[in-house]
Amino acid sequence: MNAVSDSFSEGDWIIYPKHGLGKTLGFEKQVFSESEVEFIVVYFEYEKMTLRIPINKADELGVRSISDESDMKAALTALRGKTKIRRTMWAKREKDYKDKLNKGDMLSIAEVLRDLYRGADDPEQSYSERQLYELALNRFLRELVAIKNIDLSDAKKKVEENLQKI
Repeated sequence: MNAVSDSFSEGDWIIYPKHGLGKTLGFEKQVFSESEVEFIVVYFEYEKMTLRIPINKADELGVRSISDESDMKAALTALRGKTKIRRTMWAKREKDYKDKLNKGDMLSIAEVLRDLYRGADDPEQSYSERQLYELALNRFLRELVAIKNIDLSDAKKKVEENLQKI
């Protein structure tokens, strides 16, 4: 066993940056070319997908426990911050947003949400902006639901209130 298998148990919520919130189903060992590999088995409800993550690669892949209350509070505060609109080409901004999403931490996801949020009186988003916004929103909401133990509609209200800076 290593630090990852020692730090997670069956039924724990975890974050895998490429897919967001998942629940550990357990651990398994498989043999490949006479070498035994231990995996953490994670189910991602939103994607309806089960993934086996090699434990020896978990840290490198950014697998982490869900955020605590103080991290969530900081992320919700970041939603109320000033939008950072850069005047660079969309391809560069898109790459930066995707990098932040794939980093997987709540503060980075909150920054993407804040910067891509469009209120009722704001100009419309492009299709790719909307896709990134929805991805960030879904990841943020799922972790908020798990941390606060609230339902999705309450989580959406909380996020919208913070984005609208009420």
